[in-house]
Amino acid sequence: MDGGLAPLAAARVGRGASVSLVDLEKRFEGVGAVRGISLEVASGEFLTLLGPSGSGKTTTLMMIAGFETPSGGDIAIDRQSVVGVPPHRRNIGMVFQNYALFPHLTVAENIAFPLKQRGVDRATRAARVVEALQLVRLPGYEARYPRQLSGGQQQRVALARAIVFQPRLLLMDEPLGALDKQLRESLQLEMRRLHADLGITFVYVTHDQEEALTMSDRIAVVNEGRIAQLGRPEELYDRPCDRFVASFLGESNFLTGTVRGMEAGVVVADCAGAVLRAVAPQGLAVGSAVTLSTRPERMRFDGVSGAAEGNRLRTTVTEAVFAGERCRYLLRAEDGTMLVLKEPSSATTRRRAVGEVAEITWPVADTVVV
Repeated sequence: MDGGLAPLAAARVGRGASVSLVDLEKRFEGVGAVRGISLEVASGEFLTLLGPSGSGKTTTLMMIAGFETPSGGDIAIDRQSVVGVPPHRRNIGMVFQNYALFPHLTVAENIAFPLKQRGVDRATRAARVVEALQLVRLPGYEARYPRQLSGGQQQRVALARAIVFQPRLLLMDEPLGALDKQLRESLQLEMRRLHADLGITFVYVTHDQEEALTMSDRIAVVNEGRIAQLGRPEELYDRPCDRFVASFLGESNFLTGTVRGMEAGVVVADCAGAVLRAVAPQGLAVGSAVTLSTRPERMRFDGVSGAAEGNRLRTTVTEAVFAGERCRYLLRAEDGTMLVLKEPSSATTRRRAVGEVAEITWPVADTVVV
């Protein structure tokens, strides 16, 4: 293969670009959409910007791509500032939610378009299109038009077009948002495989928490133009820093109460009519208000196999929903606090009835202060 292009999947250490955001800001008519985001993305990392609509995640991505100009701060790719550098000179791959395929061009012509724009010869373009289609598992689709493809196939073509010119950085803005749940889950795994095959840096934007947890090396949870928390998926899920992260990244139960004291890094508090314990990052003053959080799937009914000794609470079942692999219960504590418990479903599991009084238990290690 000529034209100076190495095989697409020739993954090697350092192939991906590093990205550095320093006090990045963006204001629209005086309103701050991005408010001082600082972030380091390592070479070859899969980093996801996760947040609700209007949080600033897409605006941040558009500034990295060069489609929006920062109001303040800096963006560096491979330690070189790119503020003021036009998008076509940043050598970044981009995938949008609406695919942005040219309807009048074949799959091969769509994928080859970035190479043609860069002056790559016809023979190399054809060879590279074949390789890109193999990578996204659509071999033999060269002659089809976008209208002849399913939504998932169109998304794969958009991915092929974004990687065919060997960018060191790939940006993706809600690329799976228009697909149905089953296809979306399948393509999440395909994205992980593609990232491993290519070895380049992925920066991915989504509001879908499950998508972020499934695919990312690290997640930056964005809220109101700022990063609320940054870390590996399991860190954010098990140790959310505040109530917003705990509630946005998965489902959480919240119990408010008053601090009784501290026991070797564990806070003891009066909550929901019981004495509960939680992991605390720092000492808390006796008598201060506190909110404890735990995940619904970490809770168990007392006496059920796998139920862990630790926190214990007396509740009444107010709602019971069978949801296939899990049963979801809405419970009311004695002080009126409402809780959700998710229990794995099996033919041998006794289902709880509405109105039944039941004690629940969960580990102190799975309870955090938010």
